[in-house]
Amino acid sequence: MGQEDLMNKAEDVADQFLRVTKQYLPHLARLCLISTFLEDGIRMWLQWNEQRDYIEATWNCGYFLATCFVLLNLIGQLGGCVLILSRNFVQYACFGLFGIIALQTVAYSILWDLKFLMRNLALGGGLLLLLAESRSEGKSMFAGVPSMGESSPKQYMQLGGRVLLVLMFMTLLHFDSSFFSILQNIVGTALIILVAIGFKTKLAALTLVVWLLAINVYFNAFWTIPAYKPMHDFLKYDFFQTTSVIGGLLLVVALGPGGVSMDEKKKEW
Repeated sequence: MGQEDLMNKAEDVADQFLRVTKQYLPHLARLCLISTFLEDGIRMWLQWNEQRDYIEATWNCGYFLATCFVLLNLIGQLGGCVLILSRNFVQYACFGLFGIIALQTVAYSILWDLKFLMRNLALGGGLLLLLAESRSEGKSMFAGVPSMGESSPKQYMQLGGRVLLVLMFMTLLHFDSSFFSILQNIVGTALIILVAIGFKTKLAALTLVVWLLAINVYFNAFWTIPAYKPMHDFLKYDFFQTTSVIGGLLLVVALGPGGVSMDEKKKEW
C-alpha cells in the first residue's frame, strides 16, 4: 500500500468518524473549549481570599480593587460559559471571555512568560472559531436569502483561529536529541503546518486532538497529586487550558477550515 493509499484510507476513517459524531461533535467541542473558563471561575469562588490577596499584594491596588478583579473574573467566566452552552448571546460571551484573557495576561504577568502567553493566544484562537461558528448560525436563519458566498469576516476568523491554535503545539516541542523527541517534533510540526495552512485540515486536526489528549492525560494528571500541593493547581490549570485547545481543534474538525485554506482552494482547481 502506497503513501497516497494510506492517506486516502486515513481520510476515509476521519470522514466516517465525522458522519457518526456529526450531531454531537460541536456540543462536545464547545464544552471542551469553555472548560478552562469554567474551572477558573469556580476556582475564583473557592479560592476567593487567596486570589484577592495575591492581586492586592502584587499590584498594591487595595482591598476594593482586588475584590472587584476577582468578582469580575468569577462573573465574567461563569456567565460567559452559561451563555455559550445555552447558545444565547454567544458573540457577546466570546468578547467578554476575550477581555478576561487580556485582563489575566496583564494581572498575572503572563505577558512576560512566552510559554503561557502562547497558550493564552491559542485559547483566543479557540474563541475566534466559536465566534465564527456563531456567525454561521446567525446567517442560517436567512437561508432563503441569496448570498455572495461565505462572509469574509467568518473566513478570516477561522484562519486566525487555526493559526493561533497551533501556538499551543509550539509549547510542546522538546529540544533534545532523543529519538522519540525528534520524531514527535517532526510529526507534530508537520501536523500544525497542515492545520495552519488548511490542507487535509480535518484529518490533521483530528490527529492533533488524539495526540494532545494523550499528552494531556499523561503529563497533566493533577488528580494524582494531593490537593494541598502547589503542583496540583499548576497541573489542573494546564489540563483544562489544554482541554480548551482540544475543543478548538474539534471545532475545526466539525466546521472545516473555512474559505481561506488550501482545502477550499483545491475545490476551485
